[in-house]
Amino acid sequence: MLAHPKFSRRSVLAMPLVLAACKPGAEVLRLTGATMGTSYSIVAIDETRALTEAEMRQAVEAALGEVDLQMSNWNPGSELARFNARHSTAPVAVSPELSRVMAASEDVYRASEGRFDTTVGPLIELWGFGAPGATALPSDRQIADAMGQSGHSRVLSVTAGSVQKRQPQAQVYLAAIGKGYGVDHVGRALEGLGVTDYMVEIGGEIYASGRNPDGLPWQIGIEVPTDRNGGVYDVVGLSGLGLASSGDYRNYFEVNGQRFSHVIDPVTGHPITHKTASATVLAENAMLADAWSTAMLILGRDRGLEIAEDHGIAVLFIDRGRDGADKGFSSVSSSRFRELAA
Repeated sequence: MLAHPKFSRRSVLAMPLVLAACKPGAEVLRLTGATMGTSYSIVAIDETRALTEAEMRQAVEAALGEVDLQMSNWNPGSELARFNARHSTAPVAVSPELSRVMAASEDVYRASEGRFDTTVGPLIELWGFGAPGATALPSDRQIADAMGQSGHSRVLSVTAGSVQKRQPQAQVYLAAIGKGYGVDHVGRALEGLGVTDYMVEIGGEIYASGRNPDGLPWQIGIEVPTDRNGGVYDVVGLSGLGLASSGDYRNYFEVNGQRFSHVIDPVTGHPITHKTASATVLAENAMLADAWSTAMLILGRDRGLEIAEDHGIAVLFIDRGRDGADKGFSSVSSSRFRELAA
């Protein structure tokens, strides 16, 4: 399991709309299962009809097992868990896979002005998300103390092939990038079997390659961002791209009529307060889409769009109406999103 329940409740906004037809002579294989504290869904088109479901499942489960052994916080034998358990500031050599994810985390952290932060765990714990019935508001002193224990560049040093704690108690959580990496890793496993047309989804993070059973780009629906069943807000055709959505509306508590979201801004130490309800990102892989959707949700539409244009990020923001209620939604997208979605 990659994600602790307290760090895994990101809104699952993306829904694959898989149609039933199929290319002549091809077979559609479908797999579902549980992984990383969530579920996975895979649709693959076998052009040769030589691949069995059992062979595909074996390859998929092996790939997921590799990710668990490298990046799980809750498997004590995983590479990441062993790093977190060390109370030392000496550099630690890490696998190429974990090194790649940590380097990507560092890149997004810097480009997003610190909004994507794999060390934000102390703040999320402090605000009580994941703890049943937790509604007590932390004090300013408690928030300052938690912020002193987090901050990617403050508590970590990431170099090629190694990770170093600047503070011995630092902890790394990869729930907001690890599922995306897992999607990509499963995709590589499918390609190793000769499959080029497929869609992989883990907990709402998606990568799609080639064409769907109708011979079209894979049709992915983006939900209306409400805790009720609001239906599909928009549909994107996906091929050779990753997609991830993050939302603020499924996990929150209220105190004296004020709503506190589980989405914590690492820069302020507080839940986000802007009107952006969800952010959907398209990227070259699911790992980057996963990380950037989190960063863009925390940034919100105004600053998020500026950064998206500066860095060529493809993002769609869906905002609440003026009264902040879950109605009257409006959306705006970056130029790169409009280009890719077209």
